[in-house]
Parts: sequence; structure tokens; C-alpha cells
Amino acid sequence: MKSSGGNEQTVAEQLMVPAFGYELLRNILIPDILGKETPDILYWAGKHLARKFQLLTYEEMVSFFKEAGWGTLSIKKEEKYHIEFELSGPMIERQLDMGAGQEPTFKLEAGFLAEQYQMQKKLITEAVEEVAKKAKKVRITVQWDAKDPAGESI
Repeated sequence: MKSSGGNEQTVAEQLMVPAFGYELLRNILIPDILGKETPDILYWAGKHLARKFQLLTYEEMVSFFKEAGWGTLSIKKEEKYHIEFELSGPMIERQLDMGAGQEPTFKLEAGFLAEQYQMQKKLITEAVEEVAKKAKKVRITVQWDAKDPAGESI
């Protein structure tokens, strides 16, 4: 995308982080530092980020995921007490193709979606992710219980 000034790139394009740099942090450095606690801490971190970036609409969530480099977010199924999302796109494919000796985790994204829905619905909400390696997609199911109101978040 070019600005109206000819060959000038937009500020956002100039600041894009290469996928490799993102992958180094996410798949190598963070797991090396956090060890076996990585998935649990990433889930909590996703919830924490959601509280910092409260989104009110599905469109805002889609935009956030795209800008964060978390993939293309789409709704696959929506019912009274749960919603199923699918994450796809080149970044997800790269994550699933990387063989750094461990399965990729999408707990950060799951925690983020869980907290977004918990804030919106005012109910305790949890999310689980399921990797479809062959399809190169991730399904995240967010669920809540109408009888379980949420108190103040930590």
C-alpha cells in the first residue's frame, strides 16, 4: 500500500516485523524462558492483553488479530453458550510447519478470546484450542455458563 506521496510507504508498513523475528520470540525464546509453564502463562497473558485492549465487536476482534499477526479470525459456529472460531492464514501455517521440537501453542489467542467474551457477557468464560495440523488451521472454542457470573478480573 503506497501513500499519496508516490514511493513513500505508510508508517505501518515501515514498522512491520518480519515473521522470522516474531517466530524467534514466540517459538524459541519464550518457551526457553518459561519452560513447561509456557502454555498456562500464555493463556493468562492473552487474558491480560484482552483487558488492556477491550474490543466490543467481532469486527474489532478480526482487525486486532490481523494487526497482531495472530492470523485470520472467523466464526465457524455460534450457539447459546459457546462460540467456535477458526484461525487461519500464512502466519498460522508457518506456526504449524515449524518443527522446533514442540507443538505450537495458541493459548495466547485462546486466553485473549476467553477474556473478551468474559468482559462482554459478564460470565466466567474459558477457551480451548484444537490444532488441525493437516488443514493448517486452529479452532478455538469459547464457552460460558449463564449461572456463573464473573467477578472482578485479576
